[in-house]
Amino acid sequence: MRIAFLSWRDTTHPDGGGSEVFVESVGRELVRRGHDVTLLCARHPGAARREVRDGVRLRRLGGRLTVYLWGLAWLVRHRRDVDVVVDVVNGLPFASPLVRRHGVVALVHHVHAEQWRIIYPGLAGRLGWFVESRVVPLLYRGRPFLTVSDASARDLARIGVDPHRITVVRNGLATAPPDVVPAKSPAPRLAVLSRLVPHKQIEHAFTVVRRLEHDLPDLHLDVVGDGWWHDELVAAAAAEGVSDRVSFHGHVSDARRDELVGRAWLMLMPSVKEGWCLAITESGAQATPSVAYASAGGVTESIRDGETGRLVADLDEMVEVVRELVHDQARRRAMGAAARDFAASLTWEACAQKAETVLRSAGARGDQSP
Repeated sequence: MRIAFLSWRDTTHPDGGGSEVFVESVGRELVRRGHDVTLLCARHPGAARREVRDGVRLRRLGGRLTVYLWGLAWLVRHRRDVDVVVDVVNGLPFASPLVRRHGVVALVHHVHAEQWRIIYPGLAGRLGWFVESRVVPLLYRGRPFLTVSDASARDLARIGVDPHRITVVRNGLATAPPDVVPAKSPAPRLAVLSRLVPHKQIEHAFTVVRRLEHDLPDLHLDVVGDGWWHDELVAAAAAEGVSDRVSFHGHVSDARRDELVGRAWLMLMPSVKEGWCLAITESGAQATPSVAYASAGGVTESIRDGETGRLVADLDEMVEVVRELVHDQARRRAMGAAARDFAASLTWEACAQKAETVLRSAGARGDQSP
């Protein structure tokens, strides 16, 4: 098949995250399976307009919002060159059904109700949520949907997407867990592996460190990742009085990421909403269990509560669970071993194989104009 992914960003974009890793990993596997794959996404400083990476052709056009217009224009121009379009709905859709009747698949990692309210608390947020919750189900009616967790599938059904058209394809893992379990830090150490954006609520991790300072005075937190909320988080750490116990590492290589997460005793994920949360399984591959909010959706599947990590109801419970696990080495190690085994069972090959079945059923040749 000739497959085109329309995505807001790619993994080299400063704001790229788990959604972009999913798209490129699945695209790479589809290339290995003999398909022709193009990824259209926004430009960003220092990025080439055209690039081939792991067999996937990247075409960078437009900016943060204009990429959507460029995406539609590209589809019109190449309507006879593409069998199936994967329209990545990351809050806002590319609206490919406007220019293409057949061969459209919508990919949604999660529904963004909370994010719209947090990042755009005014009219812009209400408009964005209206588009996502009302326009998307109508615009893509009759088209197949891909998503990454049962929780996201339920959320899509709640906004009007036909459940029978939703297929869950869970995230894989780029590299298998190392043969040797990483050595943990001698002193208690926590990690947050995340983009630095408001809805990840990384400030909650600072509160955990502050509230445990008397019980665990040598507790340290590593923040791994970068994003436009960085300066606000530095200020928040200072306001909590924990700047000397928090290290901001920024964007790092995969090897450095694994090193930092591998030496941590626990990984905290206080995010408001996650489709799956690749960071949890990446941490699990390093035998580091995670603690996350059960209300965040997909984390209830990337964490097996009580086995590979813990799901908590609120910040108070997160503090107490971290306290308990830091003091209970045997339980923490058992969770780390289970998280490592679970991570080893996840592959992008299996993910792409399931996605390929959906793409084949949606693919169609011939005139694709409305």
